[in-house]
Amino acid sequence: MRYANPVLRLARLLAIVLIAGCQDEVEPPMYQIVPVVQRSITVSVRAEGVIEPIQTIEVKSKASGEIMEVLAETGDLVHRGNLLVRVDPRGPRNGVVQAEADIAVAEAQLTNAESELRRAEALYETQSMTEREYDQARLARANANAQLIRARRSLQDATIAFEDTDVRAPATGVILVRSVEVGTVISSATGGVNAGSVLMSMANLETVQIRSLVPENDIGKVRAGMDATITVDAYPDHPFSGQVLKIEPQAVESQNETLFPVLIRIPNEGNLLRPGMNTDVEIHVGSQDRVLTVPNAALRTERDLQSAAMVLGLDMAVVRAQLAAARGETAGRTRSGQAGGTVQESDNTVTFNGRTVPVPAGLTKEQVQPVLDKLGQGGGPATFQSLSAEERSIMQRVMGSLRGNGGRRRGEGQRGFGGEGDRGDRRRSSTSAFQFGGDYIVFVMRDTGPAAVPIRTGMTDLDYAEVASGLTGDDRVLILPSASLVQNQQEFQERMRRFSGGLPGLGGRR
Repeated sequence: MRYANPVLRLARLLAIVLIAGCQDEVEPPMYQIVPVVQRSITVSVRAEGVIEPIQTIEVKSKASGEIMEVLAETGDLVHRGNLLVRVDPRGPRNGVVQAEADIAVAEAQLTNAESELRRAEALYETQSMTEREYDQARLARANANAQLIRARRSLQDATIAFEDTDVRAPATGVILVRSVEVGTVISSATGGVNAGSVLMSMANLETVQIRSLVPENDIGKVRAGMDATITVDAYPDHPFSGQVLKIEPQAVESQNETLFPVLIRIPNEGNLLRPGMNTDVEIHVGSQDRVLTVPNAALRTERDLQSAAMVLGLDMAVVRAQLAAARGETAGRTRSGQAGGTVQESDNTVTFNGRTVPVPAGLTKEQVQPVLDKLGQGGGPATFQSLSAEERSIMQRVMGSLRGNGGRRRGEGQRGFGGEGDRGDRRRSSTSAFQFGGDYIVFVMRDTGPAAVPIRTGMTDLDYAEVASGLTGDDRVLILPSASLVQNQQEFQERMRRFSGGLPGLGGRR
């Protein structure tokens, strides 16, 4: 039967071509073999920030009145005591003159009172004056003396008020903001805490600071005293050096991200850095010179084992056995040395993929070695399933013994692969273990094929990770495609199989 509608014929033809192409076997993803090499690793935390003064001073006037003269502009460097603003001095000057006149009157009154007191004393001695009159003469002298003291105090206050009409710099610094002009009428700053008009703002810019915002996942690596490199757009070829002062305890939220302010102090030679400049900050967290490294793309976790084993064509039981053997070798080297301090290898051991594996109690080398050799050859998906029941039992006892001796599962201790023996590596590089590092799995190319190896990493940058333990300079690791890529390929193939089964006359290959 022929299709009368040409559109249906074209659609059927396209579907046949599409299904035929998708039904072909998909080539397994290729992996890359790279050597474990020595290189230097530098770890930095990057953030953005804004330059700000360490301390900003608001200049106010204790005198009130009209601004008569402004002697400083924004950007001017002024020293402590320099005249900045002059306020109308007429009122305070008149106060000084009045206070001086009051002192003259008080002094004359005091002189007169003292003369009256001397006459009263003479009359009192000859009984020509009563005691009450004598006491009044003494009181008049005391009042005159008090009046003179008040007049002198008033003169001091008037002099201070007059001097306050000259507003001077309270410290050495640069004028940041000028808020007044000649003719502006200002109020005194002595009327209250927030009283008074702000005339200028100034700050010392010989040393400035940056308030940079560091993401929450990086803040644990930052410590006070760490060096930092700062770049600004105004001087792209002139990096500045600074040092972390402190980390603010209170986080801030920005676009659904948790950030912590980090203060960085910078010597500002030549006053090149100005408040408000945007900066790129690179905090130097740590560095390692000439250490063994592997690409970050080669690192795998427990969740990636299934997809990695499928890419390499390995049985998961083989992968588990390889990991157990590697972990057991580390534990076997340290168990005998814990009590006496001397590390001794056990004689009852076999080898698996180049690693030493202790033989479980109740078994012999002759029983275990052939089973491991059989697993190590090829490593195909059917290798473990091809073992006999007795060989599987032997392999289960080997793996169980390794787990009990040091091959911890993830829930039993996420820090170490080798039980107690792993603590030595952590003591050797405690800084890396605290701030960086982690437990990962890599696939290494052995003579018998790919093998899973647990490793401990140290510092890591965007490309490479330091190998703290688990590998040597002679090893070669495999870079595999990501687990998500393998899963997407599987899901695509499955969708195309279901799609082909739903078209009339187009069945999947048998």
